Amino acid sequence: MPNIFRRLPCTFLFVFVTLGACIIPGTSFGQKFGYVNTDFILGKMPDYQKVQGEIQTLASGWEQEVLNMQKEVDDMYSAYQAEEVLLTEEMRSERIATIREKEKTLKEYQNKVFGYEGLYYLKKKELIKPLQDEVFEAVEKVAKDQKLQIVFDKSADLVMIYTDPIHDYTDYVLDELGLGEKEDATQQSK
Repeated sequence: MPNIFRRLPCTFLFVFVTLGACIIPGTSFGQKFGYVNTDFILGKMPDYQKVQGEIQTLASGWEQEVLNMQKEVDDMYSAYQAEEVLLTEEMRSERIATIREKEKTLKEYQNKVFGYEGLYYLKKKELIKPLQDEVFEAVEKVAKDQKLQIVFDKSADLVMIYTDPIHDYTDYVLDELGLGEKEDATQQSK
């Protein structure tokens, strides 16, 4: 059986496919979209401010530990340089080995705390994830209420060169979280 599409000219096939796409409703035309700014929304949440403070306190403590370890390594190296001429070859090798071991320990600690999947990353993820989940649930509810098929996050890596404020649903999400009107009313009364 001969293939009928091989006989049709390309132009006719193109028109056929285009008309078919227009007939199928809602698949490629008429999609409604919007965007939100999750950084702005999170910044309005009182719990987020508390979490940020806790994360900063932990990070400061870890940074101080790293600085103390680095100072210890620097002091050992300075002492070695001051005494180097008085040391035998064997003593120099031992001191250098000790210094290198301390440097290795320092780098391992830095990686354990601040590296990929380190303590800092894990703690931040643990504390912020519930708040992000709350925002995402509110975004999902707003998207369903407003019949949006696509919602972009303006604060993420997605580059939005121009955004029409008519498509900004950040205020709806703030209202869904109970942060919208209350904030505006207190600011207007001041």
